[in-house]
Amino acid sequence: QVELVESGGGLVQAGASLRLSCAASGGTFSDYAVGWFRQAPGKEPGKEREFVAAISYNAEHLYYADSVKGRFTISRDNAKNTVYLQMNSLEPEDTAVYRCARRTSTGTIDSPRAYGNWGQGTQVTVSS
Repeated sequence: QVELVESGGGLVQAGASLRLSCAASGGTFSDYAVGWFRQAPGKEPGKEREFVAAISYNAEHLYYADSVKGRFTISRDNAKNTVYLQMNSLEPEDTAVYRCARRTSTGTIDSPRAYGNWGQGTQVTVSS
């Protein structure tokens, strides 16, 4: 049973940086892609879980939402069973609960339906 646990969130001012971690246990970590999503209150139905970034099992392929390109960087360390999300130049609009998940199907990379084993999430709050 794969379990993912996020950490690294916090309260920061606009322009600051944070690094989130997604630590995995169970299963073979290097076998699967991992995605980061975020959930913010008040989103319209069907868009509650917003894609942020994803990384292939061997880190050869990286994917980003347009809203975070150039500011966020996803990486992984398979020896440590951990995926990271480095977030720079944070904006108040980045405020959300950030969750990581294991890609479990061949659906589109930015669809939450392609993922399972969701972590509980870590809160990121960016003040203006």
